[in-house]
Amino acid sequence: MSAPDIRIESPETIQDWMSRDEVLLVDVREPQEWAQARIPGAMLLPLSSFDPAAIDLPPGKKLVFHCRSGVRCGAAAEMLAASGLAPKGAPIHRLGGGIIAWEQAGLPIEQG
Repeated sequence: MSAPDIRIESPETIQDWMSRDEVLLVDVREPQEWAQARIPGAMLLPLSSFDPAAIDLPPGKKLVFHCRSGVRCGAAAEMLAASGLAPKGAPIHRLGGGIIAWEQAGLPIEQG
């Protein structure tokens, strides 16, 4: 059995997927970070209490993790891959540069 493919995607690619309702976006930052700013449509699953079994990926959706700068989402992707619960035959995606890159690309952020 091969390990899941983990890919880093640009903010623009993820926004395009989101515009077509093709993504389950999982924010692995902590609740206090989420409370300050978040990407619309993301679900919060903090890395500090990350449970791969809590991810219910709808059929046909791409799984994308994001964090502040792109580091913690890599840890979440690796944890999911190691759990054996990763989507079969589908890559795990990460938002390159995290919410910082998302905001720098001029994409929508919900404040507070």
